[in-house]
Amino acid sequence: MDDKVVSGNDDALMSFQNDMVRACPLVSCSNRRRSHGESSSASAVVHAANDNRHSHNKRVKIYYDFESLHSETEAASSNTGTSRAPADYGDYDHFRGSPLQPTNDGDDFGMVSTGEENNFDSSRVKVNGGDDCDMSEVEDAKVTIDLSDDLLHKVFSFLDHTNLCKAASVCRQWRSASAHEDFWKRLNFENRKISAEQFEDICRRYPNAMAVSISGPETFVLAMKAISLLRNLEVLKLGRGHIDDSFFHALADCSMLKKLRISYATLGGGVLDIPIDHDRLCHLKLKKCRVMRITVRCPLLETMSLKRSNMVQVVLNCPLLQKLDIGSCHKLPDSAIRLAATSCPQLVSLNMSNCSCATDETLLEISQTCAGLNFLDASYCQNITLESVRLPMLTVLKLHSCEGITSASMAAISHSSLLEVLELYNCNLLTSVSLNLPHLQTIRLVHCRKFTDLNLRAIMLSSMLVSNCPALQSINITSNSLQKLTMPKQGSLNTLALQCNSLQEVDLSECESLTNSQCDVFSDGGGCPMLKLLVLDSCESLTSVRFISTSLVSVSLGGCPITNLDLKCPNLEKVILDGCDHLERASFCPVGLRSLNLGICPKLSMLSIEAPFMVSLELKGCGLLSKAFINCPLLTSLDASFCSQLTDEDLSASTASCPLIESLILMSCASIGLDGLRSLYWLPHLNVLDLSYTFVVNLEPVFESCSRLKVLKLQACKYLTDTSLEPLYKEGALPALQELDLSYGTLCRSAIEELLASCTNLTHVSLNGCVNMHDLNWGCRHSCGQIDELGAVNTPFGASHEKIREASEQSTRLLQNLNCVGCPNIRKVAIPHCFHLLSLNLSLSANLKEVDVTCLNLCLLNLSNCPSLEILKLVCPRLTTLFLQCCNIDEEVLEAAISKCSKLETLDVRFCPKICSMSMGRLRAACPSLKRIYSTLSS
Repeated sequence: MDDKVVSGNDDALMSFQNDMVRACPLVSCSNRRRSHGESSSASAVVHAANDNRHSHNKRVKIYYDFESLHSETEAASSNTGTSRAPADYGDYDHFRGSPLQPTNDGDDFGMVSTGEENNFDSSRVKVNGGDDCDMSEVEDAKVTIDLSDDLLHKVFSFLDHTNLCKAASVCRQWRSASAHEDFWKRLNFENRKISAEQFEDICRRYPNAMAVSISGPETFVLAMKAISLLRNLEVLKLGRGHIDDSFFHALADCSMLKKLRISYATLGGGVLDIPIDHDRLCHLKLKKCRVMRITVRCPLLETMSLKRSNMVQVVLNCPLLQKLDIGSCHKLPDSAIRLAATSCPQLVSLNMSNCSCATDETLLEISQTCAGLNFLDASYCQNITLESVRLPMLTVLKLHSCEGITSASMAAISHSSLLEVLELYNCNLLTSVSLNLPHLQTIRLVHCRKFTDLNLRAIMLSSMLVSNCPALQSINITSNSLQKLTMPKQGSLNTLALQCNSLQEVDLSECESLTNSQCDVFSDGGGCPMLKLLVLDSCESLTSVRFISTSLVSVSLGGCPITNLDLKCPNLEKVILDGCDHLERASFCPVGLRSLNLGICPKLSMLSIEAPFMVSLELKGCGLLSKAFINCPLLTSLDASFCSQLTDEDLSASTASCPLIESLILMSCASIGLDGLRSLYWLPHLNVLDLSYTFVVNLEPVFESCSRLKVLKLQACKYLTDTSLEPLYKEGALPALQELDLSYGTLCRSAIEELLASCTNLTHVSLNGCVNMHDLNWGCRHSCGQIDELGAVNTPFGASHEKIREASEQSTRLLQNLNCVGCPNIRKVAIPHCFHLLSLNLSLSANLKEVDVTCLNLCLLNLSNCPSLEILKLVCPRLTTLFLQCCNIDEEVLEAAISKCSKLETLDVRFCPKICSMSMGRLRAACPSLKRIYSTLSS
């Protein structure tokens, strides 16, 4: 690589780049940062390829990370042959800003910035695995980088100025490549302190720069240098300073200038009239500038913005001007507006918002002079009515807060047959809108307090917003393109007529006056053949709703006081009825629903459903449901909990038409009897049946028909006799049964004991609250030996752990979860070996005194609120959680019990009077695996 030393005029570039580099977080010495307690997030690391190779074969690899680099203040390189001392540039070191990127603001002219101020030391890098090395030594070494100048130029073309400055610190080749003038045609000095000498040096170095951005107190001086030194300047952006009138006189010398923007500046040095005379200027923007009078003579000017400036007079000689923005020029009189606009016959866009002096006479003269005007923003112009104005070429019209706009103004607007966008905000005197505009695409009517009637025929209408028009009563819309109609909170709306062939979504939420008959417009033949989504939430006047539509996919009626609902929508996939507490009769025939929840309709008494794709139906809580027709051939889950009036006849009809039901919940269905249970014959796939809280007496139909049943729940079935479950434990009925819930039942003690002893296929058994549940004694502990906390086995014959496990696995008992909560007659529990048992819950058993459990796989044991507990013996090597809240167990007993639970992690002894806080250490010593102990003090 050629390491040629740059000199002469290159000094300005070098010094500029040094300053810029100091303004960028680049590489620095990692060891030095660590010595200051800082972390290095990026460094330049040079690695030798192989220490055993000859030095002339070595290639240094350099890695750079510019993402999140740490800055540090270092003295600049003293190599006078390559760069000038940074002190020569004074305050230029203190540039502030973000990485180089376009700073577009409205029609800003994309400037690029020069980065943030971050000083660094590029003179030292990491070489050969981390040793500090002076940068000059690296440059003197034979460094091979396989990047040609053309390739570097291509790569650097993707970098902004910040990263170009970072790259310049790598080596001389990169420094030379990064200085190419192709990368420095746009210079941004906004909000940066730079001296006139520095700026002049840069301009001389890059005379072909095309865009410059300057702001601050030195704006005028720097701008004068820019237009005198940069002959190819096309874009000039100035701001926040005082600009003397001499600048505007010198502006003609910058012959290539096309875009000029001046913002937040004071123009002229006491001169009332500021002239802008330029033959090539195309775009002019004076934003919030202080000036009395401005005269513009620019024959090629196309766009001009004087927004928020306080001039009182504007004289324009711009025959090609197309866009004029004089918005918020409060001091500009009506005559000045008229003179400025009418002097531009090619005008197509005019923004005169907040020009309070503007009148209809001015608009009338503008319409006659500027025949091609297609954009007009006359917002906040209180004197404008448009009644006598005709703008046939207008495509966009914005009228915000125009008190003069009334229904008579609509006649003038109707003459703008090409109108595409119409905005009417806060027009408080507007009462009706009746328009026939074939090209209208967007209309917005917001906060028009007296607006009552909308009659709109617009074939191309595609977007419509009507909001906060409380007096709106009637809407008639004809459109072939409108797809979404949103008009929430129109409390007075009572007439709705739609002829919208493409309409797909309608939201009329909280339209309190919308009546039942108005909903016919949403059915087939009503004018919306493509309607898919309909939202009518909280429409308080809707009581009986009927939709017959082949297109509807989703209907929301949340919060509507409807009593009758009839949906004949074969493609309907979603219906929302939250808050429909008054619904009494509902028909869904046919619908395409896959699931339906009507449990939120407590007054529902009659139901008819024909849904060929439905798989889940929930009627939980429909306590008045007395008549139900359900035809869902794919239904797999039916929850009719608390449907106390559901009869055997309805259940039989439903099971016959829904043969694929797998889960049937009939909890608290008091009217279900023997005939209803016989209908289970039609459900060969049934595996979950819940008959809890019913008056069922005979379970023979269940035993005969439900051979695949896995879950049977019979909570509080108090009419079951002691022999009702005999087929289970004597005849082997329900061979697939795994879960049985007999909580709060009245089965006798012998029936319970035989059931537990014989039904060894059960994995989950619940006997909560059973008064006839007595002691659990499943054999002698010593019959199969003692299992210690490590899982080892001690028997009189010295049997091994493997032998005991083999013996346990040979047991046919598959029980995994046993719940006996609140059983008052349990006094003793002895379970010497139950290999599969994982969870045992005996809480709230007030008379339980002794627990002796030896279970190899038990993980959870709950003995909370067993105040009589005195004896606790545990050999459960896999027990992880033990609850003993409110137990009177002694500390020594507990210590001995947990000593043989080698994996116990959680122990809850809150409100145990005999366990004090001083005992926690002993408990942890007895069971080292403990991680959490909950005691009264820590609760």
